[in-house]
Amino acid sequence: MKMAALCGEFGDLVQIKKQLISVISLCKERGLLHSAKWASELAFALDPLPKDELPPSPPFTEEDAHDLDALTLAKSYFDLKEYDRAAYFLKGCCSQKAYFLYMYSRYLSGEKKKDDETVDSLGPLEKGQVRNEALRELRVELSKKHTAGELDSFTLYLYGVVLRKLDLLKEAVDVFVEAIHALPLHWGAWLELSNLVTSIEMLKSLSLPDCWIKDFFKAHMYTELQMIKEALQKYESLIKAGFSKSTYIISQIAVAYHNIRDIDQALALFNELRVQDPYRIDNMDTFSNLLYVKSMKPELSYLAHNLVEIDKYRVETCCVIGNYYSLRSQHEKAALYFQRALKLNPRCLGAWTLMGHEYMEMKNTSAAIQAYRHAIEVNKRDYRAWYGLGQTYEILKMPFYCLYYYRKAHQLRPNDSRMLVALGESYEKLSQQVEAKKCYWRAYSVGDVEKMALLKLAKLHEQLNESDDAAQCYMLYSQDIFSCGEQLEHAEVSTALRYLGQYYFKNKLYDEASLCAQRCCDYNDAREEGKALLRQISQVRDQIETPSADLFAPLSNNTPVRRVSPLNLISFTP
Repeated sequence: MKMAALCGEFGDLVQIKKQLISVISLCKERGLLHSAKWASELAFALDPLPKDELPPSPPFTEEDAHDLDALTLAKSYFDLKEYDRAAYFLKGCCSQKAYFLYMYSRYLSGEKKKDDETVDSLGPLEKGQVRNEALRELRVELSKKHTAGELDSFTLYLYGVVLRKLDLLKEAVDVFVEAIHALPLHWGAWLELSNLVTSIEMLKSLSLPDCWIKDFFKAHMYTELQMIKEALQKYESLIKAGFSKSTYIISQIAVAYHNIRDIDQALALFNELRVQDPYRIDNMDTFSNLLYVKSMKPELSYLAHNLVEIDKYRVETCCVIGNYYSLRSQHEKAALYFQRALKLNPRCLGAWTLMGHEYMEMKNTSAAIQAYRHAIEVNKRDYRAWYGLGQTYEILKMPFYCLYYYRKAHQLRPNDSRMLVALGESYEKLSQQVEAKKCYWRAYSVGDVEKMALLKLAKLHEQLNESDDAAQCYMLYSQDIFSCGEQLEHAEVSTALRYLGQYYFKNKLYDEASLCAQRCCDYNDAREEGKALLRQISQVRDQIETPSADLFAPLSNNTPVRRVSPLNLISFTP
């Protein structure tokens, strides 16, 4: 197509606007509504064109004229989701547009029958072997046309979808790349390709056209591959290039911040998005996840009621209501709404994962495992599902399985401390202490979200009688907890202070031991031990004068712990 040749960099926003208007028209004619919506949202973010700058209508061939009546009739049936009826009236048409709609109608008819059969005959967690019966026939017919070089960009896209559905992934990647080269502005083809890219190496190996839309694809891929820093840089460059009003970009940046657990920043962006586009439902399930994590019940309740008023039968609405009930600890109701979401869209990744979490809360481990496995089938890059499986097998006391699933989660999120702490716990249960120490230290080094890694590392050193290393870790842990300014529910400062008090006492550092003992008195579970230690210190001081002593003997090589000065507890207040 001529449009492919026009596709360049961001220098000429007028030209980009023209291309978007043209591709919107092409997608609408073929019933590709999501691609048309994406391009429309992007076009809306750019300045309007004067009348004489609007792009001309696409050329009308003799074949188009011949098929016009049949195509108009079939498209009206297609829009009403009467796919078999549409395909019947398009049979025998010659134009590229009519042929695409004929094949696409047959594909969607098969998908609709498959979904109906899935909902009617299967429970929400039964795997089943329901398939789109039209796929094999479509593949045979499209393959012949492809070999003859008779497929246009849209039909290539459909051929790629059919191959992906048949699990012929390598062939699907090649066909999607071919479709993108034929028409770079069709976002649907880029999106389908993104589902098949499994690593940054694979992304770099793809031969993609040099087009401005490639930057949108790369930003999307960086988010999917958890390369959030790169994704944010790419989106910032797109905003500077002229897309500052794009709600799509704002939503993607919000999702990126959600993925790195920068909750406040993500919430601010979602709130801005709600002001700009108050009836938007896309991505609102992600927004509800953030409200859930922050335990913002009134805001989550308002969002749920608002979305029900807009469209109660959207997948995102069901997920938001599910999160609302989950936050209220009504887990059966929450699971019911996630099931409703899956009846509306069986490939909804978030609903499978969230339903797994609900079954975990209800102690239904077998159902949770099935839900997480479904999530992985939908998207193997979903670290939450891998992590959820690890947690489930942990409850079942199957540490080898835990280790496998936590490793998978860690590979997807190498700098997430929660995955590393979970890995360390699995190694510890399998008596692989050296590996456990590495995981705990790494979790602390990358920024321990839950402030648990140092505590677990210190306890492990304590069990192994590595007192110097244990003291170092307890010291760093105490400083970490006191300096973060908020009291965490699971914080075990008293445990650290108890150990440090005894450690200093054994090393004849009575001033530091006395400080720790005094601080122990602030905690109910350590008060008596603190008082006892103070009495011991007082008795020793009465007998001798304490010589100055070096705080630590040389550390063992098991853990790369940095050396620090004696714990300055005076400067911290719990």
